[in-house]
Amino acid sequence: MAPARPAPDALAGEDWIERFLAMLAAERGAAVNTLAAYRRDLESARQATGDLVRADGPALAALGERWSGLAASSLARRCSALRQFFGFLVDEGARGDDPSPALPRPRTRRPLPRILSHAEVERFLARAEEDAAAGRPEAVRLLALLELLYGSGLRASELVSLPLAAVPRDAPFLHVTGKGGQQRLVPVGRRAGAALARWLALRPAGSKFLFPSRGASGHLTRVRLFQLLRDLAVRADIDPEKVSPHVLRHAFATHLLEGGADLRVLQTLLGHADIATTQIYTHVESARLVALVNARHPLGPGQQAAARAGEPAAKGEPAG
Repeated sequence: MAPARPAPDALAGEDWIERFLAMLAAERGAAVNTLAAYRRDLESARQATGDLVRADGPALAALGERWSGLAASSLARRCSALRQFFGFLVDEGARGDDPSPALPRPRTRRPLPRILSHAEVERFLARAEEDAAAGRPEAVRLLALLELLYGSGLRASELVSLPLAAVPRDAPFLHVTGKGGQQRLVPVGRRAGAALARWLALRPAGSKFLFPSRGASGHLTRVRLFQLLRDLAVRADIDPEKVSPHVLRHAFATHLLEGGADLRVLQTLLGHADIATTQIYTHVESARLVALVNARHPLGPGQQAAARAGEPAAKGEPAG
């Protein structure tokens, strides 16, 4: 027999926070970092209100005023966490009303991603190849890391923690576990595959990770990866402030889109749960899309000129 469900009044505020976080992990597959951020936000609200579970509209409005000095993105995240929490309390019968409409709704504008130009990426890769030519393990490892970041669009956390088992012997794919424990197959291009093969021949044995380290985690850390890339940028005569693992992931996405990749395919490759996240990359495509409409749309000048000349209309590109 299942244990009796505790009455709502029998649980303290911190208990409800734990139950809410457990629900996010179990039902929505929330990532560890997401859960940690929500915990901080809810604990901050609990301490400010004294009794978050029973807080009313005026208390939440006052809380919003107290947080008014935060950046819009931080304020939006905190308010989102509270709205979800109060919705959970209503669903669980801990409250009969939802006071969260009293919270502010800050307008946030997602910043456009920083990227490297094609020329900068080529210079970056050329320098990494030059460094790895002598066969030093550290240089070959960095080349493999760089090729996978730019060639496969992996997140830094996904890349550094890749298990050796993620690299199949007979298929050009990596088995990647992304945010929320979601798994996907990521293709590995010829260049990245060649760099990876060079690294596998030099990689020290005895670890389950593709990029092992002597640190507590057992694998290369994101911080160390960031440092290695910036050091390489200096040697490649690229402003190191422009370089990070995420910038290379952005470059992967943007350059693929420029080359005609379908937005849905790009969403799958990047491991985005919502295509709205992927659509941020369409900013780089504005000029190409205008040219595409002018050339392909029936009312565009390109198609009308073809019709006047008696030429067959151009075929449209696959739908995005």
